[in-house]
Amino acid sequence: MQKLDEDQLENLAADLDAIRNEQMADLGQRDADHIRGIIRLHRTLEFGGRAMMPLGIIPPFLLAGMTSLGLAKILENMEIGHNVMHGQYDWMNDPELNSQTYEWDTICTADSWKRTHNYEHHTYTNIIGKDRDYGYAVLRLEDETPWQPKHLLQMINFINLSVFFQWGVGVHELEFENLRSGDVTLREKAEFLRDFARKGGRQVFKDYVFFPVLTLPVAPVVIAGNVGANLIRNLWASSVIFCGHFTEDAESFTEEECENESRGHWYLRQLTGSSNFTGPGWVYTLSGHLSHQIEHHVFPDIPAYRYPEISPQVQAVCEKYGLHYNSASLPRQYATVVKRVAAFSLPDRMRERLFPEFNEDGGQVVNQDNTRSLVSRLRNRVSNRLSAAA
Repeated sequence: MQKLDEDQLENLAADLDAIRNEQMADLGQRDADHIRGIIRLHRTLEFGGRAMMPLGIIPPFLLAGMTSLGLAKILENMEIGHNVMHGQYDWMNDPELNSQTYEWDTICTADSWKRTHNYEHHTYTNIIGKDRDYGYAVLRLEDETPWQPKHLLQMINFINLSVFFQWGVGVHELEFENLRSGDVTLREKAEFLRDFARKGGRQVFKDYVFFPVLTLPVAPVVIAGNVGANLIRNLWASSVIFCGHFTEDAESFTEEECENESRGHWYLRQLTGSSNFTGPGWVYTLSGHLSHQIEHHVFPDIPAYRYPEISPQVQAVCEKYGLHYNSASLPRQYATVVKRVAAFSLPDRMRERLFPEFNEDGGQVVNQDNTRSLVSRLRNRVSNRLSAAA
């Protein structure tokens, strides 16, 4: 982790608190207009997609309906559901936009998401052994997880997690790794399993029984269109989430590093453990403005569409304290995600030889200039090990 002394951490917290307080004091009509406009757009896209789907025997209509419904699902999950459940619009006192009662259009229940994401992930961001979102218990992304032969297949796991992302998120609270070790029993997860089966059953019934039955003569076409829409949503949502946390420059942390951390230290971890990606405005909207994951991790309860406005202020704070503001284009960030997944699928010695930019203390970037000499890379590695020993 990048180091700041206690005075710097205290000042960092004060600077970021000042940004947050300014934004929260400014909440008002434009924020309400934004979220209600997104809701109208979502409903229009969903209605249009569902209406075009029965005409899918004509291929252009199937593609149009699938795309429209897929975009509707993305907007509902990313810009509406995720942000509402973070309490970004609780101040409106609108029962439809209340974080405690909102239920979103995906397999994962809202209560499960708030436990595993809002609490665990945002509290313990990228802390190995505490933040189960970091790799979703199927991906090895740092050295703290010992390499095993099964990790050779993690590129397959990465693809499967992307394709079936809503299901992966839905069963995340089951804690498969702890079930295997015996630390958790199925009996302890009985209530979660009941809720998951109930919610998952409703989602499957809606997309693959109810709407197809309404259009019975062309039901297979509607089923295919719904499969496609869910795939569009899963691939996009997983890409956004991965680019916010698994990039080459995103830091991970040990539990020891984060013991008794101050508010400033927590802020530091959010800044250095998150990644942004750049693009046009529609990319930001479809990502739920998680294109600005750094700002989201620092200010999870500020309406997310404000993050691009806040970004220059956060960048200025990072520059003030000499912190790396991890931002690049979406394709570049995704490429580094794939690179990281591929690198840590390999045994350590092979990874060190083929991916020398990753060191041995959590996948941090040691050297981003791949043209440097081998001697220089070895010197850096030895220096890092001596510093760790000291």
